[in-house]
Amino acid sequence: MMRILAMLLLLGSVAAQAVIETYEFSSPELEERYQQLSAELRCPTCQNQTIADSNSLISQDLRKLLYEQLEAGKSDDEILAYLVERYGEFVRYRPDYDGATRILWLAPVGLLLLGVLIVFFVMRGRRPEAAGEENVLDTAQQERLDELLKQAEQDK
Repeated sequence: MMRILAMLLLLGSVAAQAVIETYEFSSPELEERYQQLSAELRCPTCQNQTIADSNSLISQDLRKLLYEQLEAGKSDDEILAYLVERYGEFVRYRPDYDGATRILWLAPVGLLLLGVLIVFFVMRGRRPEAAGEENVLDTAQQERLDELLKQAEQDK
């Protein structure tokens, strides 16, 4: 039993070492850009994980590609444009503001304004003077009400 447990621990440690990647950057600025870009790019096959967080094969390939392009002297915009062309806008956590993504950027503001308008109209309808204006009786109705109240008192 101890041998099996030791074998499982050994295999687990080998697997854990397999996902750790280290790259030797030519400058600390490139390493910082690598960290920023890998945290901004979404893993194409994972659920809500960046390529920095994911252990999938495609994320490993994207990290390697990112490293190679940074070392080749590409700018952040060139790298992002290449990846967007290859995988679509989905690969970015913060997509550009263009016609296709405009509704995604403006929807929260629109929903907030709609909520404010709904609250405004609901609160306006609950004001006492608004409700009182609807219950005002004309003189004929007031005279009829007075007659009914007098008749009710006499019937007691």
